[in-house]
Amino acid sequence: MSSAPRGVQEARQELGGRLRALRQAAAVDGRTLAERLGWPPSKVSKIQLGRQSPTEGDIREWTAACGEPQAAEELLILLRNLDRRYADWRRQLRQGHAAVQRAWADAEATAQTIRSFESSCVPGLLQTADYAASVLRQHGRLHGSPPDTDSAVAARLARQQVLYEPGRKRRFLLLSESALFHSTASAPVMRAQIDRLVSATTLPTLSLGVIPQRKQQLLLPAHGFCILDDRLVTVEIYSAELRLGLPEEVALYQRVFEMLSADALYGADARRLLTTAAESWV
Repeated sequence: MSSAPRGVQEARQELGGRLRALRQAAAVDGRTLAERLGWPPSKVSKIQLGRQSPTEGDIREWTAACGEPQAAEELLILLRNLDRRYADWRRQLRQGHAAVQRAWADAEATAQTIRSFESSCVPGLLQTADYAASVLRQHGRLHGSPPDTDSAVAARLARQQVLYEPGRKRRFLLLSESALFHSTASAPVMRAQIDRLVSATTLPTLSLGVIPQRKQQLLLPAHGFCILDDRLVTVEIYSAELRLGLPEEVALYQRVFEMLSADALYGADARRLLTTAAESWV
């Protein structure tokens, strides 16, 4: 039994599954592949089952033996990101939320383009202090993480400086209208938060869109995600932060963002929708 952390083990299994599919597509059984590579059959089996991590050389030899040497590059991306692809929240939050927020600040500061979508809450880059505190406390209760809400809120607000940086950096943020009606915090906090969004629609460095609930949509807004440049997609689920870096994954989420963006309201139209939502919090 592997002693690797669960996220690493799951990533190994994904990589092993892709290698197995490549072998099967080439109509080569495991024993024959092992003979071609000069490996013991057990090595092929362990790699396919995620019980052993292949080396870069193993992947290049495997894909070549299956007649698909060009497939190596995507598989190498998976290999290099085994310990990053599934970032367990409990592991990330051992030092508290502030450390996670600072890591995000570093990633956002170096990105030329950020595309972010949220389906159930306001994007972190636009949260007020009170709204952020409510969200972070909920997350802390779920995971039993250290109670560092004040420092975590300060770190989250510090991230927002990227919205005011001059130059060629681009920030595109989307949220579903439904996020404005979840009782994430008290009514006064929600009204102040939505007022913050109204102001954000006028920022010259930001494109902020709101997707109306009562409009037939090109694509159902399923879950939140963030795309950093053309290299990384992050998806937050209850147990972990998924970090997807395969070209096909990034391209798919870019397409998703384009489809969601086409349904969003911007500028004066977005401000009217936001103002109506704020008035509902009495």
